[in-house]
Amino acid sequence: MDLRIFTEPQQGATYDTLLTVAKAAEDLGFDAFFRSDHYLSMGGTDGLPGPTDAWITLAGLARETKRIRLGTLMTAGTFRLPGVLAIQVAQVDQMSGGRVELGLGAGWFEEEHKAYGIPFPKEKFARLEEQLAIITGLWATEPGKTFDFHGTHYDLTESPALPKPAQGKVPVLIGGHGATRTPRLAAKYADEFNIPFASVEDSERQFGRVRAAAEEAGRGADDLTYSNALVVCVGRDDQEVARRAAAIGREVDELKANGLAGSPAEVVDKIGRYAAIGSRRVYLQVLDLDDLDHLELISAQVQSQLS
Repeated sequence: MDLRIFTEPQQGATYDTLLTVAKAAEDLGFDAFFRSDHYLSMGGTDGLPGPTDAWITLAGLARETKRIRLGTLMTAGTFRLPGVLAIQVAQVDQMSGGRVELGLGAGWFEEEHKAYGIPFPKEKFARLEEQLAIITGLWATEPGKTFDFHGTHYDLTESPALPKPAQGKVPVLIGGHGATRTPRLAAKYADEFNIPFASVEDSERQFGRVRAAAEEAGRGADDLTYSNALVVCVGRDDQEVARRAAAIGREVDELKANGLAGSPAEVVDKIGRYAAIGSRRVYLQVLDLDDLDHLELISAQVQSQLS
């Protein structure tokens, strides 16, 4: 079971804070550092000092880290043209020496689009499908050849399909709760399927849909990695758990029901329940980015038991 650190910088974080967390995650042996792709805070927080851009952040981290993998849960398809995004991701992958992963979603938070003048199209899923076809098609085009795509939403003619990522193939993550179109899209394009903030039972049901869709598409169900994203709140005792829950404005009972919360033993046990239904990777949503002791505790008493 891989444990990855997943951050929500739109809630309020500078690049320096993210760098500190990413370096700590690397030093503590976590598999990856991921971040959301949002420009507006949620849940009533002021978001100070303001948003940071996901791919500019990852470019900086690419040069400041050595081992840890870097990526997004999820890049919003509404924020970037697919050809431009393919260039950005390939360049950051080169800058990292081949450690980048692309989580790509349709985009959903209309308020942030309004706040920053970003078009919010009514039909987003069909755009996402074309975006995935373009990005993966550009990367897969042999050097010296060109790439063409003529769709409903995007049109590319004689693209040189450059630059290429450092990796042979940048892993693509697709996720969500949709029962039909999401599994089909994952089966066609994804290396990893992620379900965010879901129970063991709902995860098992959705993994089953994706596995069936993969087989219908002619892939092996196990060709994909299956993963979860869950909020984390671990403490050495009840008082520490309560303190950490209060720091992120959440209730302990709610966190235990909907995330990974409690003592290290409780969290290891719950991760084991996800592992039993096929999850091989957990993105730990860390909401208090100043609490590095939290990461140290998870590394020493949770991750160590899952290695």
